[in-house]
Amino acid sequence: MKSNRVVRAPGGLSVRLDVRAVTVTLLLLAVALTASVVLIGTGDFPIPAADVIRTLVGEGDAGQEFIVNELRLPRVLVGLLVGASLGLGGALFQTISRNPLGSPDILGLGQGATAGALIVIVLFSGSANQVALGALAGGLVTGFAIYALAWKRGVHGYRLVLVGIGISAIVTAVNGYLLTRSDIVDAARAVVWMTGSLDGRDWDQVWPLLALCAVLVPLVLTHSRGLRMMEMGDDVSYALGVRVERVRLLLMLSAVLLTASATAAAGPVGFVALTAPQLARRLTCSPGPNLVASMLMGAALLVSADWISQRAFGAEQLPVGVVTGVLGGVYLLWLLVTERRAGRI
Repeated sequence: MKSNRVVRAPGGLSVRLDVRAVTVTLLLLAVALTASVVLIGTGDFPIPAADVIRTLVGEGDAGQEFIVNELRLPRVLVGLLVGASLGLGGALFQTISRNPLGSPDILGLGQGATAGALIVIVLFSGSANQVALGALAGGLVTGFAIYALAWKRGVHGYRLVLVGIGISAIVTAVNGYLLTRSDIVDAARAVVWMTGSLDGRDWDQVWPLLALCAVLVPLVLTHSRGLRMMEMGDDVSYALGVRVERVRLLLMLSAVLLTASATAAAGPVGFVALTAPQLARRLTCSPGPNLVASMLMGAALLVSADWISQRAFGAEQLPVGVVTGVLGGVYLLWLLVTERRAGRI
């Protein structure tokens, strides 16, 4: 049974909708919002979900408003924005490279952002805002290096992945060297940042990330048609009127900015960018980049992982990057086995 439906609007305009993809997207949105409400109510002072919702709409008491709006809501919003950014960035890289392993985790963008942050921490003992700017700069420089080295009459999938893996190895070695150069205080601070965590996140991290997403997400979605065409190959895309290299460069720059800004806000949270697009594709059973579904899947994954990190280990709260690393590592092993059995690697 086909799941596609054609919706006709006045004036002769018609839009083809994939009912399954739309349903999955709405369910992912509901999961992300539900997990956010549950997470806001979680802590040393638990708040029922109904009271959380009342507080969010301005009907809570003074104590609940302080706990929800000042302490917990910014952390949850950062988690949603970071997860959405990583999910969308991962979907873009995997579609451009036409490879399920072509994610920022594998290509070394997270390691590049980490290098930028470590330089600020170890060499300059910078503030939190300076560390975030260093991470953003490191991610951008790494993304430019990958694109430049992978360029040969265009950028193609496996060359992009192989260059990214090589860059990742080099930057990882640089990060290790920077840690050996640091004193014990800076090293401890750097290791905490490198784990990836939402602890202590406030409105200072929310607003820059929200502004960047408000610009980049619509920009990416307006080029989704060209991205879908590019999955059929460059020659077909050129024949259909897509300016392939221009669209590819624009979308890669957007993906690098999304990934680097997410890393700057929460540290290198691993494997969300790898797993979110793949899970979204399997749930929707829809061809194409599945950008919106990947974005919502990333948000739902990160908020859910943050709840697990706070509640699943008793009094010991783990950084969210530890939880996503464990879950993502298991998924990566499964993906490698699946790809090998299919003869694609």
